[in-house]
Amino acid sequence: MTTINAGHRAPAFSLKGLDVQEYSLDALREKGPVFVAFFKVSCPVCQFTFPFLERLYKQFGGDGVTFLGVSQDDARATKDFARQYGVTFPIVLDEKGYPASNAYGLTMVPTIFLADTDGTVKVSSMGFSKYDLEKIASELADRRHMPRVPLFQPNESVPATRPG
Repeated sequence: MTTINAGHRAPAFSLKGLDVQEYSLDALREKGPVFVAFFKVSCPVCQFTFPFLERLYKQFGGDGVTFLGVSQDDARATKDFARQYGVTFPIVLDEKGYPASNAYGLTMVPTIFLADTDGTVKVSSMGFSKYDLEKIASELADRRHMPRVPLFQPNESVPATRPG
């Protein structure tokens, strides 16, 4: 569960990335919407979900849309996860005590948010939700004035949901 739903304000955070850069949600929002995915490397639903998040990133990342993974694990385990699941978008580390995760009231991962430039959460999703990921893809396509392209291929067997 999360205490931050669509329509709420996304709590600010500033965390260090695997690339040693500091990532501030407020600064990123100045460039455009921010897609944030909280995860734990040992979570099977996170492992299932992240290749689809990478698809979203390949399609919509850059040019005013920031993608950010927020890991609840250490740098080494997180780097291994990114390599194993093909994640190329930036990943930050939630510090000891999980200040960012706690600010969002997280009780499960993956939990995904799409925050607009004004700080309003457009989409809040827990676990794997095919519908929510398609909604995010539609929001980003509309925002960038792009045609909507299916995120999931007709020949793929993808469940509608998987709880985190």
